[in-house]
Amino acid sequence: MKIRTIAELLNAKVLCGEDRLDNDVTSACGSDMMSDVLAYVKEQAVLLTGLVNPQVVRTAEMMDMRCIVFVRGKKPSKEVLDLADEAGIVVLSTEERMFTACGALYKNGLPGKEC
Repeated sequence: MKIRTIAELLNAKVLCGEDRLDNDVTSACGSDMMSDVLAYVKEQAVLLTGLVNPQVVRTAEMMDMRCIVFVRGKKPSKEVLDLADEAGIVVLSTEERMFTACGALYKNGLPGKEC
């Protein structure tokens, strides 16, 4: 699924990486526990989270993720956005709650991956 489609489905604002909205992702993960992301996520995924700290970007970068969606209207700091931009990660923000956002992506064909 194109990141642009994810932004549209979640009515999300693009906070950085607008030039990378046509990149594809193959799965999604919703978690506020970065240890779970490290343990279970495969590459080319989108991460949905309510955490807005630099560790989220560092985790996404380590896992070769292409997009982070901050749920519940969370807005990361400039430091977080700069880190994501340097790593080539698109950052979106949606007012949706994590459960609803994950459900919308799943319903529209973006799977989670089996562990």
